[in-house]
Amino acid sequence: MPLDRDQFVKSHALGNDYIVVDLDRLSFPLTPEAIRRICHRNFGVGSDGILGLRPSPRADFGLRIFNPDGSEAEKSGNGLRIFAKFLHDHGYARASSFTVDTLGGLVRANLDVAGGAVGTITVDMGTATFRSEEIPVAGAPREVLQEPLEVDGERVVFTAVSVGNPHCVVLVDALDEARIRRLGPRLEHHPLFPNRINVQFARVVSRGEVAILIWERGAGYTLASGSSSCAVAAACVRHDLTDRDVRVTMPGGVLRVSVGEDWALRMAGPATEVARGAFSPDLVETLRPGGGA
Repeated sequence: MPLDRDQFVKSHALGNDYIVVDLDRLSFPLTPEAIRRICHRNFGVGSDGILGLRPSPRADFGLRIFNPDGSEAEKSGNGLRIFAKFLHDHGYARASSFTVDTLGGLVRANLDVAGGAVGTITVDMGTATFRSEEIPVAGAPREVLQEPLEVDGERVVFTAVSVGNPHCVVLVDALDEARIRRLGPRLEHHPLFPNRINVQFARVVSRGEVAILIWERGAGYTLASGSSSCAVAAACVRHDLTDRDVRVTMPGGVLRVSVGEDWALRMAGPATEVARGAFSPDLVETLRPGGGA
């Protein structure tokens, strides 16, 4: 059933969890302060972000994506899979294929539905670009490929790519969670990246597999990310390190990404609903302006 007043659904995609709301059915404005309170794992519902259904004049559905720090994201691969399953399961979408309008561009979602249950969700994620002015990355217009950068007294070499949102891919010989937790926020906020940036440390396992760790802009260390997986796959193909069909493994699980000759990206993986509910009057009171959020 579609959501009623102040209702929400909570879902995860490989451990990356989002709260889904219908923006037209909220009794309070979704301000940055309200977003931070809702996403807080002690004082709110707790999540890695909020997905807001909205009308769109150019697609079947519109989507706004909010980070837990209150900022807004252009695109989220995991969020899109969660959103697509939500639209099907709650009666908004009657077809198994539909378009979604995001700040990072139009995408198409295709659901594998068997016996009424959604299995694999495939999302056409747009195209990848390495052009600095489109990511953006400061400096002269260029493709940002394997550039050195001094961060926290350490030299890293990165490739930057946009898949509708900005990414900094650092190829490494070994993955180290403590290292990405330390360097991730410094790279995210580095002045080279005027809109901040998502960070991935990536280890090429074979021509068909890459293992990654993720520091997500506005969210921090994250178990999985669809757009990050697409960015890493594109970077690895650009450097001829993998084939165009890539298995991307993360702490939360595995996604499959295909990179077209024209740099079109297609991502496939699961999403799981975990809870349905309503924001309580006590919480809603704190979410209204002047309510202490």
